[in-house]
Amino acid sequence: MFDKIREYLSRTVRLTEKELKIFENSLELRMVPKKTILLSAGEICNFEAYINKGCIREYFIDGNGIELTLQFATEDWWVSDITSFEDQIPSDMYIEALEDCELLVLTRQAKENLINEVPQLERMFRLMIQRHLSKLQKRLFKTVSATAMDQYIEFVTRYPMISQRVSQQYIASYLGITPEFLSRLRAKHLKNG
Repeated sequence: MFDKIREYLSRTVRLTEKELKIFENSLELRMVPKKTILLSAGEICNFEAYINKGCIREYFIDGNGIELTLQFATEDWWVSDITSFEDQIPSDMYIEALEDCELLVLTRQAKENLINEVPQLERMFRLMIQRHLSKLQKRLFKTVSATAMDQYIEFVTRYPMISQRVSQQYIASYLGITPEFLSRLRAKHLKNG
């Protein structure tokens, strides 16, 4: 159950076996069925979850009632609403399991206790947030500067497994286009090889 997250940790910090056990004991295993809403807009996010297995979508609903996908997260990724979690304010987003998921969940209190007991984990969490921010900035830049076709090609190239696992409706929502337009882009992309 902890093999993947141990490997994740080893990429940023070196922990003793005792420290690893403290970390593992701070996590709660949750088996989450497909279509479960883990967080709804208006709720305060009280978790950061490492995905051992499954696929999750983060989205919000705009003023016109349209769902806009912010991110997909799969194995070896973390999912949370960082702003709501850290500042303890109501979330603007939804977090939904798109597949049956196996999550290792860290509550806010457990994270605080963990960092007090194993201070070098603060480095791992800081690097995790920096990577997340970097990816969001790159995505924002692509969104405002690239064509829909370029964004689609970037998505399927960067995340080939996600494009096989989620519905085209959600991919269109992520790209900020309609499913019909995505269908035309896919056909054109296949035609051009």
